[in-house]
Amino acid sequence: MTTRLDVFIDFVCPFCFLFEKTLAEVKRDRDVVVNLRPFELRPHPIPTLRPEDDYLPRIWRNAVYPAAQRVGIPISLPSTSPQPRTERAFMVMQLARENDKLEEFSRAMFSAFFQEDRNIGELDVIVDVATSVGLNAADAVSAFWSNERRERQLLDQDYATRAVGVNSVPAMMVAGELVRGVPDAARLKAIIDASSEDISHPGERP
Repeated sequence: MTTRLDVFIDFVCPFCFLFEKTLAEVKRDRDVVVNLRPFELRPHPIPTLRPEDDYLPRIWRNAVYPAAQRVGIPISLPSTSPQPRTERAFMVMQLARENDKLEEFSRAMFSAFFQEDRNIGELDVIVDVATSVGLNAADAVSAFWSNERRERQLLDQDYATRAVGVNSVPAMMVAGELVRGVPDAARLKAIIDASSEDISHPGERP
């Protein structure tokens, strides 16, 4: 039985990028469908973080770089200051979803920010990422400026926050259960297996 994983991400979260390695292993070993969903950590008017302040270098030194080394993904603290908002990137992500390029777009956006040190809040960068995975440039520009897509992004953000209870990323909905943080592949497989057993044997849980 196929298990759906709704994975909430933000393109400025390095742990969301590193979590892709875990998702790839789980997709290889379990019958799952991964559905990436947007969650902007710091939507307007919340201030975004600055790499020259103490917080980001400390978190990267103590947690991000060690995690990246464990999974073998080269990654660097981006220099853009303050960090970009991701609402517009998520609006273009809607276009990627409609064209079956969701995972490719997400991976390219993470790479642009964390490996190429590009400002992923800027129109030209977002369009370049979009065209790199096969999306039409004019369509990407239109999505970037679309009021309709912005309203949809606000609804997606509200859904994540109010309906699901997401307050940090990565976070996942697995068979109705919200899993927070960055579980390793073994733990995530166990959660998936347990959810499949619950579905297969309804009413047996106390």
